[in-house]
Amino acid sequence: MTRFCTVGPVRIGPGCPLAIIAGPCALESLDLAMQVGTRLRDACSALGLPYIFKASFDKANRSSVRSARGPGLDRGLETLREVRRRLGVPVTTDLHAPEQADAVAEVVDMLQIPAFLCRQTDLLVAAGQSAAPRGRAVNVKKGQFLAPREMVGPVRKLHEAGCSNILLTERGTFFGYHRLVNDFTGLGDLMELDCSAFCSDGPPPVCFDVTHSTQLPGSGEQTGGRPDRAPLLARAAVAAGVHALFIEAHPNPAQALSDAATQLPLDTVPALLAQLAHLRRALDQSELPQ
Repeated sequence: MTRFCTVGPVRIGPGCPLAIIAGPCALESLDLAMQVGTRLRDACSALGLPYIFKASFDKANRSSVRSARGPGLDRGLETLREVRRRLGVPVTTDLHAPEQADAVAEVVDMLQIPAFLCRQTDLLVAAGQSAAPRGRAVNVKKGQFLAPREMVGPVRKLHEAGCSNILLTERGTFFGYHRLVNDFTGLGDLMELDCSAFCSDGPPPVCFDVTHSTQLPGSGEQTGGRPDRAPLLARAAVAAGVHALFIEAHPNPAQALSDAATQLPLDTVPALLAQLAHLRRALDQSELPQ
């Protein structure tokens, strides 16, 4: 039986509403964060979907050394604290170094481990040790280079650091060059991850990263993408039974500081969320006893 992940007042797991983790890729300004967050919060509220705001204070794994990275730790956390206060929703951001963990855990409700860093023991241990005493969650994105069953390793490291409030996120797997593939058989395996060697509570709930899954990595100094396929992937993931979705959105993706090739236009997201909520309700009703 899948366990639950608690992110502030939001509970993610079996029988819970589909959680939406969404926002701009990078923190560009407080005004933009509030514009995006307000629109997404209100759309989710109207549909009965719990909402968690996301944005990155630093994009430390960009393709080019010249790529925009965000405001940095101190100013970024100040912005996230203010967004959390004004919107009244939980917030999440990623961290890249163990020494950032305590500061991040003081502000956000869920610490996010980037996919490329999902096996970094020191980072996982620091995140777990910082999150657990504060009641925070840790979201680990599955590396594009890992099989689903290999995510047992990061989960175990967090457990041994004292943190069991965990979410796992699927974001595609490398297939040769310049392509990510979404393996829905593997997604099912991730949702049934065998953690019995060190945990009796079942596997963590699973999130599907809709927009990063459309990336075309290595296609130049800026990663390319197919955002037109994001709605298709989102519908497939909801039909597969994921517990949460991760979506990046921007009022004008072409002008975004980061991930301009994959973020969804903000105006298109409410209609997509409505479609996904309808699909989730239909699936829930089909599981009712006859």
